[in-house]
Amino acid sequence: MNYFKTMLLLAALTALFMGVGYLLGGSGGMMIAFLFALATNAWAFWNSDKVVLRMHDAQPVTRASMPEFYDMVARLARNADLPMPKVYIIQADQPNAFATGRNPENAAVAATTGLLKLLTPAEVAGVMAHELAHVKNRDTLIMTIAATVAGAIAMLAQFGFLFGGRDDRNNPLGVIGVLLAVLVAPLAAAMIQMLISRTREYSADRMGAQIAGDPLGLASALRKISGVARRIEMPSAERNPASAHLFIVNPLSGARMDNLFSTHPNPENRIRALEAMAAEMPGRRMRESPIPRAGRPRW
Repeated sequence: MNYFKTMLLLAALTALFMGVGYLLGGSGGMMIAFLFALATNAWAFWNSDKVVLRMHDAQPVTRASMPEFYDMVARLARNADLPMPKVYIIQADQPNAFATGRNPENAAVAATTGLLKLLTPAEVAGVMAHELAHVKNRDTLIMTIAATVAGAIAMLAQFGFLFGGRDDRNNPLGVIGVLLAVLVAPLAAAMIQMLISRTREYSADRMGAQIAGDPLGLASALRKISGVARRIEMPSAERNPASAHLFIVNPLSGARMDNLFSTHPNPENRIRALEAMAAEMPGRRMRESPIPRAGRPRW
């Protein structure tokens, strides 16, 4: 089903590419946009995870550099029956995290330094388990490609604005076409991302709580993150708003129009669902605790 959804997403974004191309360059522009979309989709399949990690200047983590965090992710991956993903850290004060990669064998998870500073070990475990749930559900391919292609659509629209679009720009319809491409195309791409990703968050919350064995740890993490995310700006997310849907909580401050169509469900609804889940599973034991045994971890 996820592969079918991936095909639908790529078809929708490709059609949007072609529509922007037509508005900017007529039938010739539409054909160029179509070829560009095919090339972008193929390239994004193999490289979009690396692009997203570079967008946020994510740095790799090893057991030697951050042993307790690395081992926590390793234990969660074993609980989820997943291969060990690559682990990254992002130097940002805002607490947040995301997962990427075209399949579980090529997955990566990234957390901000703010997440590790603000959250307790149980809360960090809940967040990283949520991200591993995206990997297990194979959400990461479609979500990461969406970030890459939506960003390319925004760049195409900006290109049309800078260079004036079609040759008949003295025609009022040509001018309207350029304005539609510049203003509407990025919002349309954001709406496609929203439709694809919002329902996936509830599924990842539920599976993540099962992986960590603690729905309330993730619920507490969501409460803390959503409470401060808008007060602490994440510069790399503001520069690359097309990647916002990858994060566990919307990283955008809301100062831009990019935040108009949120790709995330209301945090309070997610917290209530997790609390209800916790009430249904009293005394449930995880296969392997991801929490450090004693003391405050030295992330």
